[in-house]
Amino acid sequence: MITIINEIDNINLLFDEGQFNLEKWTLYINNIYKNSDFIFKQEVEKYTKNNKYSWNENFLSIINNVYNNKNIKILNDSFVEITNNINEKINKVFNKQIKTDIVLYLGLCNGAGWVTKINDKTTVLLGIEKILELNWFDLNSIKGLIYHELGHVYHMQHGKFITDFTNNKYKFVYQLFFEGIAMYFTQLLINDFNYFHQDRDGWKNWCDENYHEIMKDFDRDLNNMDRFNQRYFGDWCIYKGRSDVGYYLGTKLIHFLIKKHSFNEIINFNSDQVFRLYKEFTKHI
Repeated sequence: MITIINEIDNINLLFDEGQFNLEKWTLYINNIYKNSDFIFKQEVEKYTKNNKYSWNENFLSIINNVYNNKNIKILNDSFVEITNNINEKINKVFNKQIKTDIVLYLGLCNGAGWVTKINDKTTVLLGIEKILELNWFDLNSIKGLIYHELGHVYHMQHGKFITDFTNNKYKFVYQLFFEGIAMYFTQLLINDFNYFHQDRDGWKNWCDENYHEIMKDFDRDLNNMDRFNQRYFGDWCIYKGRSDVGYYLGTKLIHFLIKKHSFNEIINFNSDQVFRLYKEFTKHI
């Protein structure tokens, strides 16, 4: 069963005259999940320790924009509507249940959506500050965001979800694969195989027009790709002026695989199978 935790109320209390107070936030997050603050802070440190990102410019400025933000009510209403009866909807489409928490909370720019384990519990974290920054607070965007993260949980709990890799090439091909699974899971729930919650300002049309070029560049980049230079996954990663194109390409990969395999087969592929099928996919470049 999915448990809904809405921590949007009183988040203005985490600010002093409009400035984010990290000490107050630490108490806030540890009240939601005991002794969990280090998980969020460690993620920030991974990006700031090499001086490529700045706490003040890349994190704090986004968090401060939450204070008295006029779109918080829209976000809250969207969240409440989408999470209402969500267990029944997933069971109706997949005939299976998911066990997780969905938490709407103020984070440290760890992501608009993030699946992790906290105190040995699978948790979908929805960061208010990132959702507002990306303008994903409307009903359609929140629906796509929540369904996408639940797609990861479904993969983890009903398939084979791999986390250990010997090299970055396998790792990023698998990331393309599992992000595609989550996108396809979303499309199944919505019953629209052209749906992408990232589709703003002609995003999908641009991706359609540049599909083969995206595929070529991703395949070429694999030889030197790492967490900090990859251009495909995350709103902060830009490929030719567009973010999140890896989610588009990953979905195209799953659309390619679903022609010969069922969804339940696909989510159980091992890393060797994924890499072999990815190479078949790229033959269509």
